[in-house]
Amino acid sequence: MNIDDFKDIAPIEDSEFKARMAELVDEPAFENAVKFVMPDVDYQAFAQQLRHIESKDELQKKVMLPFLELLEKKTSSGMTFSGAENYKADGSYTVITNHRDIVLDASFLNLNLLHHNLPTTQVAIGDNLLIYEWINTLVRLNKSFIVRRNLKIKEALDAARHLSAYIHYCISTKKESIWIAQREGRAKDSSDLTQESLIKMLGLSGPSESLRENVEAVNLLPTSISYEYDPNDYLKVKEYILKQRDPEFKKSQHDDLLSMETGILSFKGHIHFHISPCISDELRTLPAELSKQEFLRATCDLIDRRIHAGYEIYPINYVAYDKINGCHRFDNHYTNQQEEEVVNYIGKQLARVDIPDLTAEEKELMLNRMYSMYANPLINKLKAKE
Repeated sequence: MNIDDFKDIAPIEDSEFKARMAELVDEPAFENAVKFVMPDVDYQAFAQQLRHIESKDELQKKVMLPFLELLEKKTSSGMTFSGAENYKADGSYTVITNHRDIVLDASFLNLNLLHHNLPTTQVAIGDNLLIYEWINTLVRLNKSFIVRRNLKIKEALDAARHLSAYIHYCISTKKESIWIAQREGRAKDSSDLTQESLIKMLGLSGPSESLRENVEAVNLLPTSISYEYDPNDYLKVKEYILKQRDPEFKKSQHDDLLSMETGILSFKGHIHFHISPCISDELRTLPAELSKQEFLRATCDLIDRRIHAGYEIYPINYVAYDKINGCHRFDNHYTNQQEEEVVNYIGKQLARVDIPDLTAEEKELMLNRMYSMYANPLINKLKAKE
């Protein structure tokens, strides 16, 4: 196989980069988006800078790196990174993470890799987020590849095989790492669990007919992402209540855009990334007699334990645990002032939920949901260390 087999989903090749970038900067909607995110930008000067860029890597180093550094400075209390020794510069990995923010999970991961002079990852992105054609062009100029969603059964299986083949091509032939979230969509309650269907997809293609050997070949690298505050917490609570009212409720494209905007521009507190060691060798030690289903479950469990163990735990997580359980188990991990700040923060975020005619029961559900959202990373970390 070669890159021509994957042109429908792969990042734009560097040979086409300048021509596609020239089209993008002339797109009025792209100009409006840039001015929204960077209100003080001289767009014509910025567009001229983009026209002179030759490749995806150059775009990341000259444009995305300073932009993400500015975003980190403006919307966080700082970012920390551990486990860089587990990501070898000459290696190729499937970096699999919990999923908190639609845009920034992979972007901040790549920022950390750039700061450590390590190769960045290609990024998996669902086509449901590519609402406009210029967004499709933009993400593929920035080393993203496309995951096709919401297909009929036959089309979905073909798309999964195609995606699996592309990931194996990146790992084994191009020797490039990729990033993928451990599940489709974000965990709405922050209890992060890997979807078996994702691991099954990774095993559809590869060096052999064996699902197990194919999964081992993609060099899974579990990575934990910890945001002190989730800017989308109130939007997740809102969606939860709307689904309680109507189980058929589905978010609109406007909702997805609002989530992306909120996640990018709102305050996140402290941010931490931790890369755990590659699990391929551990997968090879699993009993040979495991069925395919048992192997998938064991793989998901191993990824989950690694991700949960790597969480950074903040005062809000300890406070939320004590609140949801009506106890003082972790009150030595936060001060009275920090507890008050958490209570005020939760109240402020819940006040942003714009659902009409909320009942007292729904308000109680919202409060419990919000505290559970912040308690679950701590609960899962405690279980991972048992």
